[in-house]
Amino acid sequence: YQILKNDGSSTEAVIATITILEDSPLFNAGHGAVFNHDGNIELDASIMQGGDLNAGAVAAVSRVKNPITLALSVLEHSPHVMLVGKGAEMFAQQQGIGLIPNQYFKTERRRLQLEEILAKEKGVSLSKTVSNALLTEYRFDEKKLGTVGAVAIDKNGDIAAGTSTGGMTNKRFGRVGDVPVIGAGTYADNNSCGISATGHGEYFIRAAVAHDICARMEYKGISLQQAQDEVVQDKLVKMNGSGGVIGVDKDANVAFSFNSLGMYRASINKDGVRQIKIFKDD
Repeated sequence: YQILKNDGSSTEAVIATITILEDSPLFNAGHGAVFNHDGNIELDASIMQGGDLNAGAVAAVSRVKNPITLALSVLEHSPHVMLVGKGAEMFAQQQGIGLIPNQYFKTERRRLQLEEILAKEKGVSLSKTVSNALLTEYRFDEKKLGTVGAVAIDKNGDIAAGTSTGGMTNKRFGRVGDVPVIGAGTYADNNSCGISATGHGEYFIRAAVAHDICARMEYKGISLQQAQDEVVQDKLVKMNGSGGVIGVDKDANVAFSFNSLGMYRASINKDGVRQIKIFKDD
């Protein structure tokens, strides 16, 4: 918010916000992201600018401290939109972005969540090796995903949207979800809106959620809230897809929509008025 207040760009504001969230162990992005099946962390991120429809994304990176900054480097310095895995990390080094050990991202909370899932797959109880207190505190909940995202509009009317995640706990075989897929987990267009999504990524890819919301606004002339609800509350629900979105339209209206029990969300307008909510009735 301070960046926008000081005449900074929407892209700068989105990157700064997501970087803070990636650095926090509380979310499924960067430090504190979920473990894959092999006990490692693989991260995805994307950023898009609504003015020129330029975008950058990275997937399955495991040694970049802030994947969202690498996604921005892809946007600014690469002819491509998405870079993956070791190739993305080679590009990071070329851009002066240092690589760090994968251990940095790992937390005890996420390790226990993986062990809980693996124990269930084997039909055994994790409580034999882990105290009940720890199990209660770190209990895995497949409905709590923890993907982070931000959307902003600046004084020039330029919209930017970005998203970052560690994906799904226990993912394997190189699985990549919706977050780095432009049009699925992230989209921005100054003619309509900016969207960042969280949820079961496979459904968000199949439904092209982020782009569909923006397209409905532009082609049907409906509001951001209505477009979000049509996609999240109807289209996704019919597919049995769960999750939600945050968004800002070209007139700086903010809207949220989710079909899950809750979604951590917050907003601040040009007057500094804040909203912080978790559940539907908040």
